[in-house]
Amino acid sequence: GLSQYSSDPHTEWELSTYSTRDQVLEAVRNLRYKGGNTFTGLALTHVLEQNLKPDAGARLEAEKLVILLTDGKSQDDANLAAQTLKNLGIEIFAIGVKNADEAELKQVASEPLELTVYNVLDFPLLSSLVGRLTQVLCTRIKEKSNKENADIPVNMGPQLSPTDLKISAVTSKSMHLTWSPPLRPPKKYRIVYYPSKGGSHKEVVLDGAVSSLQLSNLTSHTEYLVSVFPIYDTLVGDGLRGVTSTLPLASPCSLRVSELTHNSIRLSWKAAQGATQYLVLCSAAPDGGED
Repeated sequence: GLSQYSSDPHTEWELSTYSTRDQVLEAVRNLRYKGGNTFTGLALTHVLEQNLKPDAGARLEAEKLVILLTDGKSQDDANLAAQTLKNLGIEIFAIGVKNADEAELKQVASEPLELTVYNVLDFPLLSSLVGRLTQVLCTRIKEKSNKENADIPVNMGPQLSPTDLKISAVTSKSMHLTWSPPLRPPKKYRIVYYPSKGGSHKEVVLDGAVSSLQLSNLTSHTEYLVSVFPIYDTLVGDGLRGVTSTLPLASPCSLRVSELTHNSIRLSWKAAQGATQYLVLCSAAPDGGED
């Protein structure tokens, strides 16, 4: 599978899209390079949430490997996103080109770094890595596969996903989430939420026995995207997704004008619930008009 990223990650093809080597190579030849920003943390989160799940072709019994190729320093927190993947047993190889930050590559990559971190001065030099990297990847997969003794049936995909996400008790600053757990209880849940029109991603990790969460300190009158992912020892199950807008802040009402003089007026209004201050704006009406 392959995803390309700048400020917005995009899946080029899933793990299950192609079934032969020739098909993959043809897809690579037809790939169009995407320039732009370097939000590596967002890209790694995209791979975890979108690409490493059963309906994208991630087999439960297969080892999970991510190869990060970057030519710059990340503009967001790549280390936190990488740590989430590594905690799930997903191995990360980091390859830097040109202006890549080697210290960041070493933070993101899995141990041992002498096998998982590579850096070259320009794109044509990537070809020099192919032979060694191929050998290392295949060896690592075999080593990890031999250590696995858990017998996870392949057809358990539907049993790994929660259902019936409900969002209730929505206020201007909070909302309550509940969901029905999957048939096979997860180890943890990862809840990700962020404004649909752009804004920082926030996440909460819960114990797998919990199936509800109160989100607080939200922005008023804002549409939020919410995702709930079940986390198992070697896999992230399909997530639940929902969209809900927080309520606008309460408005003052019943504005009254009284005690008019040649240079003053008195205003009064009915209080807005939860308001701590008021901003009063005053301007002269247009010529000939009354206000």
